[in-house]
Amino acid sequence: MIPPVASDPDPTTQIPWPSRGRGQEGQTPGSIQEEGGLAVPGNGTTRKSRSKSPPGRRQLSTWDLITLSISMAGAQIAWTVELGYGTPFLLDLGLPAQLTSLVWLAGPISGLVAQPVIGALSDSSTSKYRRRFWIFLSTGALIISTLVLAYCVPLAEFFVDFFRVGNGDWDENRKRQANNTAIGLAILCFYVLDFALNGLQASLRNLLLDVTPPNQLNAGNAWHGRMVNAGNIIGYGFGFLPLAELPIIRHLGGGQFRKFCIICIVILTVTVGMTCYCHEEQERPVSHRTRPRKRGIDVLNDIYHTLTHLPHAIRRVCLVQLFAFMGWFPFLFYSTTYVGQVMAHEIGKEPDAEYATRMGERAMLFYSLVGVVAGTVLPHLATRDRRILARYENETKDEELNYLRKLVREWRVDAAAQGRPLRLPMMPFLLRNIWSGAMLLFSILSFSTFFISTVTQATIFITLVGVSWAVAMWVPFAIIMELLKDTAPPPIPYLQDRRPSHTRNLSTPANPRRMSRRAVDERRPLLRRRSQDDLDSALDTENNSSPLAGGTVLGIHNLAIVMPQFIVALVTSAIFRAVDGAPPIEGGGDTYYGHNGVAWVLRFGGLCTLLGAVIARMVPPTPTEKSMRRRLGEMKLLGEEPTNP
Repeated sequence: MIPPVASDPDPTTQIPWPSRGRGQEGQTPGSIQEEGGLAVPGNGTTRKSRSKSPPGRRQLSTWDLITLSISMAGAQIAWTVELGYGTPFLLDLGLPAQLTSLVWLAGPISGLVAQPVIGALSDSSTSKYRRRFWIFLSTGALIISTLVLAYCVPLAEFFVDFFRVGNGDWDENRKRQANNTAIGLAILCFYVLDFALNGLQASLRNLLLDVTPPNQLNAGNAWHGRMVNAGNIIGYGFGFLPLAELPIIRHLGGGQFRKFCIICIVILTVTVGMTCYCHEEQERPVSHRTRPRKRGIDVLNDIYHTLTHLPHAIRRVCLVQLFAFMGWFPFLFYSTTYVGQVMAHEIGKEPDAEYATRMGERAMLFYSLVGVVAGTVLPHLATRDRRILARYENETKDEELNYLRKLVREWRVDAAAQGRPLRLPMMPFLLRNIWSGAMLLFSILSFSTFFISTVTQATIFITLVGVSWAVAMWVPFAIIMELLKDTAPPPIPYLQDRRPSHTRNLSTPANPRRMSRRAVDERRPLLRRRSQDDLDSALDTENNSSPLAGGTVLGIHNLAIVMPQFIVALVTSAIFRAVDGAPPIEGGGDTYYGHNGVAWVLRFGGLCTLLGAVIARMVPPTPTEKSMRRRLGEMKLLGEEPTNP
């Protein structure tokens, strides 16, 4: 049961009107309370009864949503190790810039394998630890890889000395071998880190699907987005602070990167521990659809079957993500490096590497702050007026029409009494429109790099991108989550009203033939408004008669995100070679001064997101948005009817 509107646990998200479940046993379809013209279900159950409901059914409090999502903040903080420090760290070790883009193939490779496989394996498991097992495993791999990254150079020197390479610290051969070993260790750790992060994020979203009731999935997804932005703030905030001056952390030794890695490990451990302690999955019974053990070929078959039977709307969302993240990943991986290159151009020489990195971290911190604000404000543009939402599931069209007619009649009476025109509810912004606008903004900002020549201007550019990132972390997941809740085949539109006679004939009219003809005349314009949406819904679900595995679908959606990175890695490597030239054979040279390749990489990303914005216009409205638009159209037609004397 959903609480009244006044106590909406998360008003910044759009939550559809829930279906009647077990919590409403004491209610009838007609037990609707009217509060200022707003239909609200009767509050027939207590909070105590909710808390005893099994996971996936009881309503989650705000604290539950926070503890469920807080691990996303820890995972994002760990990812800032790669996003904020990865490229500068590899460049500082001596890896040429042209090869860094090939290192970041770790992202698409890990996303290509980890998320769909883990999603399919955990979907097939019946254990109550099916999600948390992968959360623990991924967290352990994250801790080990981050710790090795923090002490990468000392470990490389230890291995070189252990195998007695060179004659001593002064030997150039020893230095070269130690540096190459450090680069190899760093690349290996970044690959492990990418695989572990993909596994952790996939398992956390799967856990969200398992323990969250359907009417709170959008709220839970919004909290995930907020925690991602909060993790960015904390991660880039610590990256900007001079950690060497802090009293306890300064004793860890090493530079800023090592201290930051240790902080990330501590935060990740605490946040994951909170989530796993406060939430658990419900153990599922073994059935013909959920066998406890599957061979590898069965898992691949499940992924292929789900991929080939995706709803039409989810396929279009994945197509948009292909182009959107061809723009996002160049920005995420090279934005801090871009600030360093702009700084070198501004001062006319090579800047201090650590100071340039900190300025890049500062820009990313501002970007994260804007992302949090935008992620809180922008969902209000899509807030859905419950007066144009379905009151309950399986409501017949006669019941809906009678309710809308009664509602509009009351509004007309109130408007006439107050001497003002009739005001109907407003249709909120469609999710696809918000998504298209955000990608268009990103493209415009990326093309603005033609005119950026100072660190301040570069910081403003990166900061404003936070608006687009907030939408990217909210809208596509909100669309897919809503579509996953509506995968059951809809009733055939022209047969839906063929109910038993007692559901239609609530009273016997004096003249059935005349009444029937008048009812048809009244319904004719409304049926025309229904037909296209009903047809769209039928087409979207005609090949999807069985519910989809949520973890597998989210893993496939992640494939659409990571696949373009293969193209991006090759294109950015070619851009760096074309703009900055080949790297020196013996290494060395300036890291930032005289280089402008990152700016062209960002412009290439802006072109890709521009194409994504165009394709996003082809994403159909969600089922809830279609029904809202239809009901609002019916209200307008009812409002234009002449008033009966």
